[in-house]
Amino acid sequence: MTYPLEEHFVRTNGVQLHVVQCGPAEGPLVVLLHGFPEFWYGWRHQMQALAAAGYRVWAPDQRGYNLSDKPRGSGAYRINHLGADILGLLDAAGQRQALLVGHDWGAAVAWWLAGHRPERFTRVAILNVPHPAVLGRALRRAPRQLLKSWYIFFFQLPWLPEKLFRRRQFRFGRGALRGTSRPGTFSADDLREYTAAWAQPGAVTAMINWYRAAFRYGGQQAKAARITVPVHILWGRQDAFLEPELAQLSLELCEQGQLTYFEQATHWLHQEEAAAVNALLLNFLSLSAA
Repeated sequence: MTYPLEEHFVRTNGVQLHVVQCGPAEGPLVVLLHGFPEFWYGWRHQMQALAAAGYRVWAPDQRGYNLSDKPRGSGAYRINHLGADILGLLDAAGQRQALLVGHDWGAAVAWWLAGHRPERFTRVAILNVPHPAVLGRALRRAPRQLLKSWYIFFFQLPWLPEKLFRRRQFRFGRGALRGTSRPGTFSADDLREYTAAWAQPGAVTAMINWYRAAFRYGGQQAKAARITVPVHILWGRQDAFLEPELAQLSLELCEQGQLTYFEQATHWLHQEEAAAVNALLLNFLSLSAA
């Protein structure tokens, strides 16, 4: 059975988020958090699989992205605000607890929520982003990771990153997707969807402000506690942005953790290895009801 994709606008934490939903209304809630430079569409290969298994799926455009509100200033994108947005979605759904899946920046928000509000989440799946304390250490001590993270520092500049991102019909963004993924992962139709999202007024600055806020207020992320919620880390070893050993180091901070490496997958593993990722997610998330 294919479930229709429902578009909703949900008030949470002082902003309005665009949330695409599907699946049975009474099913357990799964929240899918995208990263940079994506939007809800990044989960297109997972939503129907989760819905068919009986879950109610919410995939928001996080603040600053696509059709969601884009508050001004980097301070609006501090990690505590991003986490509060998601807690507000749970409240709007009438759910005390939910299952959480995050990729890239969405995984950073998921780590923060798992560390600070573990009582709200029964299980958390993390795709290709390390625990914030691990990433912080790597940026200070690991030259290879520092080199891979050059763009974080470039994004601290005023206006120039936005200008580069927008020029030649968002060539930078399209290159970030196609240039770091396996051939065929992002079709021409997919890239049209992405460029439409990036073209929303204020979106490029808002997306980059996530990085500016992390740089300026990053101490809040690095202080995340040990993770007590069950966590499954899924990691593509061919990630162009993050060293694979960061996943193992993150696992060591999880009291109930497991790690699965995808040997040939890149940073975009949920799109390259959709069937395998879906199977692992369904198995992991179903254990919350066991």
